[in-house]
Amino acid sequence: MSSYPHLLEPLDLGHVVLPNRVIMGSMHTGLEDRAKDLPKLAEYFAERARGGVGLMVTGGYAPNRTGWLTPFGSVLTSRRQARRHRMVTEAVHAEGGRIALQILHAGRYSYHPFSVSASAIKAPINPFRPRALTDRGVRRQITAYVDCAALARDAGYDGVEIMGSEGYFINQFLSARTNHRTDRWGGSPENRRRLAVEIVRRTRERVGDDFLIIYRLSMADLVEGGQSWDEVVALGEEVEAAGASIINTGIGWHEARVPTIVTSVPRAAFTSVTAAFRPHVSIPVVTSNRINLPQVAEEVLARGDADLVSMARPFLADPDWVLKATTGRADEINVCIACNQACLDHVFAKRKASCMVNPRAVRETELRLLPTRRTKKIAVVGAGPAGLAAAVTAAERGHAVELFEAADEIGGQFGIARRIPGKEEFAETIRYYRRRLELTGVELHLGRRATAEDLAGFDEIVLATGVVPRVPAIPGIDHPKVLSYVDVVRDRKPVGRTVAVIGAGGIGVDVSEFLTTVSSPALDLAAWKAEWGVTDPTVAPGALTEPRPEPSPRLVYLLQRKPGKIGAGLGKTTGWVHRAALRNKRVEQLRGVNYERIDDRGLHLTFGPKRANARVLDVETIVVCAGQEPVRDLAGALRETGRPVHLVGGADVAAELDAKRAIDQATRLALTL
Repeated sequence: MSSYPHLLEPLDLGHVVLPNRVIMGSMHTGLEDRAKDLPKLAEYFAERARGGVGLMVTGGYAPNRTGWLTPFGSVLTSRRQARRHRMVTEAVHAEGGRIALQILHAGRYSYHPFSVSASAIKAPINPFRPRALTDRGVRRQITAYVDCAALARDAGYDGVEIMGSEGYFINQFLSARTNHRTDRWGGSPENRRRLAVEIVRRTRERVGDDFLIIYRLSMADLVEGGQSWDEVVALGEEVEAAGASIINTGIGWHEARVPTIVTSVPRAAFTSVTAAFRPHVSIPVVTSNRINLPQVAEEVLARGDADLVSMARPFLADPDWVLKATTGRADEINVCIACNQACLDHVFAKRKASCMVNPRAVRETELRLLPTRRTKKIAVVGAGPAGLAAAVTAAERGHAVELFEAADEIGGQFGIARRIPGKEEFAETIRYYRRRLELTGVELHLGRRATAEDLAGFDEIVLATGVVPRVPAIPGIDHPKVLSYVDVVRDRKPVGRTVAVIGAGGIGVDVSEFLTTVSSPALDLAAWKAEWGVTDPTVAPGALTEPRPEPSPRLVYLLQRKPGKIGAGLGKTTGWVHRAALRNKRVEQLRGVNYERIDDRGLHLTFGPKRANARVLDVETIVVCAGQEPVRDLAGALRETGRPVHLVGGADVAAELDAKRAIDQATRLALTL
């Protein structure tokens, strides 16, 4: 008997049977935008088809140039392009997989001056104001969708997903927030729905009955002026009648001020929305957002919340997710921790996506895991993210690897990060590497600080010894009320009711959240919803209500030397979440400070280059988060012996902690040894 009977149950859709209830959701990788990258895109999807995904959905392709997300971005508008796409569809079908192309018109989210929408209302996240379409213009957009779907069929796709969610073009017609029209495409809920229904109806007429049409429906807009529940249900019923095969759940607009997919969002936080919608239609319904483990997906399906689950980033982290669940190896899954650092943050910076915990994602043709031609004896010193990645990758290639760690457990900085409220998922990466060490036969030495003598006889030595907190040169820095972030987070040393945090980088922000949080909202769905003002969409349009964040148990000052915005260096798609959390906890943020001294009175400050406006923060505890210093004591002695020594991670560059760079660097090194 399978451990996941609902998850792994086939689904008969009439003309096609899906082997399981897992959809790999749409995720733009950057490979879609250029024809020269199609071979890489083909291998990316083929690897995930081999991994057992029931149905995959591509990143979004615009049906015309006005719908481009960015200038010259992904588009499917010609037979020539369709022929090129056969490289992708044939690669997937050769592995027994199925794939649908997502049709995405960005509307007012288009990052170019030729954008169009229902009304000429600029999005708060875009500098360009769209042009309001005429009636004829609306009809031409519908035709573009239909033509794109027909081209997708010609290209060999098994279906299309029509993106009607996340605040894109169709969503902009559906909501009174962005549709101020008074013609047949606006003015009433029925008229606002007309565009979506016509696109589905005409697409079905064009492609026939043996082609999947997935409609991604926004079930909780999470913005003011969002659709009411009655409107959502009516749209679902009309879309089904128009010929949709499957309805996929969309949650939140891109401009929403509620996080939906970051690591601090509880697992499966929005499946209850799909559960409320499901009884209103007879076609299969998909639920989505923050589902990353087989047991979570199984519970969702067993409860009857949905017929299928959609996951995107988990298949960046581990293309064999389904295969491992099917073969009883769920403990080997490299879990998506929803950090966004290498996927969405890359995409919004116009870079190719990848994955922090799996640097091979979207680099399958570049970072090939090939067996070594000559087995070497390799020592890795340090079992943080960089050391673990180096050790496991080298061992997977066939090298004999020994891993030395001075602490009593593996994890390094991830061991600290997992203690931050909302970052509990980081423990999954440690769990994954612990299992990989066992399976690859890496010899692990815990509680052992390696010396140069210990490393004699190894062919290659990788120093992943990490960092230690930097101690700033502030008079009185050795005062008893001063602690490092390691003292506070890892070692749980007592902290007073009033605290000054020195340093407002990623660690300072994390520590401030740690100090102001009683219990992690990521582990309590009701508390998380209260904090962000999320309610049942059946009782409030857009599923929004008044936020009620839990009060902080401490008064915290977060201090930064630079005069710029605090948190400016945080991830593009996650930084705003952290800044909002700090505001909710009433953390007092001070910029442009000079640290004059520390004494019994507290932390003495001045401001600006003229050292003006002296102020004393009368605090019980001062936590230092002022950067790191590399630990590389062994490097000099080892290099004198003439043996190859490689520095990776923080031991190489000890700037702001960067696990993405550390894991990528260590993986690439191990692939060359």
